[in-house]
Amino acid sequence: MNDFTKDFAQALFNPDKINDLLRKELQQAVNNLLEAELTAFLGYDPYARNGWNTGNSRNGAYFRKVDTQFGPIEVQVPRDRNGQFHQHTLPDYKQHSDILESMIIKLYSKGVTTRDIADLIEKMYGSHYSPAQN
Repeated sequence: MNDFTKDFAQALFNPDKINDLLRKELQQAVNNLLEAELTAFLGYDPYARNGWNTGNSRNGAYFRKVDTQFGPIEVQVPRDRNGQFHQHTLPDYKQHSDILESMIIKLYSKGVTTRDIADLIEKMYGSHYSPAQN
């Protein structure tokens, strides 16, 4: 049994704990997706040697709060040094995102595995998203 299953089983009878668990998992999934999107944009993994002296590199992140049906999550939107990276996961200048959240939850509730979700994200965004990042 993985950690999510254990946590979910413990929180099953308390709606507040379930919301906290889902909010935490959603925040982690969105942050991982944004990081994967930057990796696909730059063309190399973090700390990869082939990224040295390429003219563009990672340059930290800025924080953004997004309200969801489970409560607010804090998203770390990564930046590149040249300022050319624009994420497509969350809508610009909006603090409410229902599209990505509902898609991930619906896929997971229909029994779609994390590997299938990762493949779907790869097809949609053209970037590799490891199932271990869920």
